[in-house]
Amino acid sequence: MASPTTHDDNQRGPAKRVAVVGAGVSGLAAAYKLKVHGLDVTVFEADGRTGGKLRSISQDGLIWDEGANTMTESDADVSSLLDDLGLRDKQQFPLSQHKRYIVRNGKPVLIPSNPIALIKSSFLSTQSKFQILLEPFLWKKNKSPDTPESVGGFFQRHFGKEVVEYLIDPVVAGTSGGDPESLSMRHAFPELWDLEIRFGSVISGAVQSMMSRAGKKSSSGNSKRRRGSFSFLGGMQTLTNALCKEVGQNQLNLQSKVLEMSYSCDGNMVGNWSIYYAPEQNKQLNQQSFDAVIMTAPLGNVKEMKITNRGYPYLLNFIPEVSYMPVSVIISTFKKENVKGPLEGFGVLVPAKEQENGLKTLGTLFSSMMFPDRAPDNLYLYTTFVGGSRNKELAKASRDELKQIVTSDLRQLLGAEGEPKSLTHYYWSKAFPLYGHDYGSVIEAIEKMEKELPGYFYAGNHKGGLSVGKAISSGCKAAESVISYLDSYPGDKPEG
Repeated sequence: MASPTTHDDNQRGPAKRVAVVGAGVSGLAAAYKLKVHGLDVTVFEADGRTGGKLRSISQDGLIWDEGANTMTESDADVSSLLDDLGLRDKQQFPLSQHKRYIVRNGKPVLIPSNPIALIKSSFLSTQSKFQILLEPFLWKKNKSPDTPESVGGFFQRHFGKEVVEYLIDPVVAGTSGGDPESLSMRHAFPELWDLEIRFGSVISGAVQSMMSRAGKKSSSGNSKRRRGSFSFLGGMQTLTNALCKEVGQNQLNLQSKVLEMSYSCDGNMVGNWSIYYAPEQNKQLNQQSFDAVIMTAPLGNVKEMKITNRGYPYLLNFIPEVSYMPVSVIISTFKKENVKGPLEGFGVLVPAKEQENGLKTLGTLFSSMMFPDRAPDNLYLYTTFVGGSRNKELAKASRDELKQIVTSDLRQLLGAEGEPKSLTHYYWSKAFPLYGHDYGSVIEAIEKMEKELPGYFYAGNHKGGLSVGKAISSGCKAAESVISYLDSYPGDKPEG
């Protein structure tokens, strides 16, 4: 497990101080990386707990997640973090994780795990299969790479309407709470957007990129890691708990909402941030001073803060309104004998079009199928999602209404009879920021703050991606920027 390193500049004076606002996974990853570098870190969190949207519950022999359920090792920062924290032996890979279902005509259908199997299957029409096969030759060019385009428009140009309705729609609803028409392709899927710019054909570009990556891995001699989604023993919060332990309890200020921030600068161009914060129960402001700040709070919260730059109010009216997707997560258990059509695998996604068949949920994870230790042997544990852009009002429905919706859908999809043995739910009013068509203005606002406020850096799922892995990478990159910024000081910060 990594330990803080000692640097020569730290031997000449006290460690430089960095504030991290927000104790979600991006903020904790940033704080950990800064501490390992030898910096003095303090984390401020408005809530009474750490972990953000990683929220694991252990109760009555059950283990479930009320936020993110799995993650992938998609970024090098994730790999390094898992190694450094010693979490490899706590990783849990789902059983039969490649068995994933999408509803069609009111029934779950197993989705082939690779493109060739998809072409051979009967899931798509012959016309759609031909469109996929001929995509490298017949794809339709967008008018201009700078022209805003929806996720739906992009994929329909390349693969047709059916692919959008029965593959893209359920996937984006399940991963972002959005829908293909409201999401910006450029911001929601930047890698695929870039593939089209570089290669034209998405399929040709993907094949060439895979071959290039395979060559680099082979030449570098990297050891092979097990691929796919995973969680941890005890749930996803095991990750943030490990980060908290390494950062240190004394560095975590819970129920400490940051209300004001002030930047000043002395003649040596050495920055000084003053952070004013208050516990929720006590509005008396406390103050601490820092050399740099990493902000991970939602932009809507940042907009409510009072910021001063060199004695002048720093107006935040340039920050655009960010749309957020509300989602309710419903955890239910059924006796195995009451589920007549159980499915083995990861879970089932519900396309919006299947609302015509009476289905109202976004999808369900087969939690105890994936991780058998999450429930007793006689029970099935399911995690179901309701809401998103598809049904915003349903997301904030009452427990009883949500119970009725979930029970109805699970009866139709899995043959779950009778009442669930147990049911609990958690409502996320801001589950995901929507990467909409005007999301470029959100990124521009973040970049403007980072440019105009020395020593201020932003991290989190408002930029770079919504997944847990992307959030970790965002936090780590912000930490690297802070380290570079502090190393560029012309001299040590004077004491006092």
